[in-house]
Amino acid sequence: MKKFLVFSILFTIGTIAFGQSRDFVLLKRGTNQKSQIRYYPGEEITYKSKKIGYFITDVIESVDQNFIYMSENIISPQDIVEVDIRKKDSRNRTLGALNYLILGAGVILVSADMVNSLYHEGELSIDKGVGITSGALLATGLAMLPLRYKTFKHKGRNNIQIVMMRMD
Repeated sequence: MKKFLVFSILFTIGTIAFGQSRDFVLLKRGTNQKSQIRYYPGEEITYKSKKIGYFITDVIESVDQNFIYMSENIISPQDIVEVDIRKKDSRNRTLGALNYLILGAGVILVSADMVNSLYHEGELSIDKGVGITSGALLATGLAMLPLRYKTFKHKGRNNIQIVMMRMD
């Protein structure tokens, strides 16, 4: 048992110490890590280049120091104008969850008041205060729908970098 435990600990440490890191494309705004987005080889990226005025979705095959090799294109980070980050940015998931929470709270508040009035009074009615509160929650939730990070524009503080993590 002791030999197995020692072997598994040494194997785990050896695997971690000699693990191969992966190269990636980094979309960076400032120094905050929460605003950094990484695209690894094998992931899908939607971008707009200087030469083509519309968004293209492609899969990153590999990267080297100057170019991003995709399944149907080879592009330099300087040629990328915008990157669509709706699915990739973790802040969008947080905003979406908050949005659904607010909308759900408004619907549940109205539903609970309707069921309560049906049970106590025998007729379907909504209290004025509950109607105003749930209406405000629903309006806030609907107003927050477009508040998402849509694109990452390559200008100003925003930078697109290729990060090489090879141990050559």
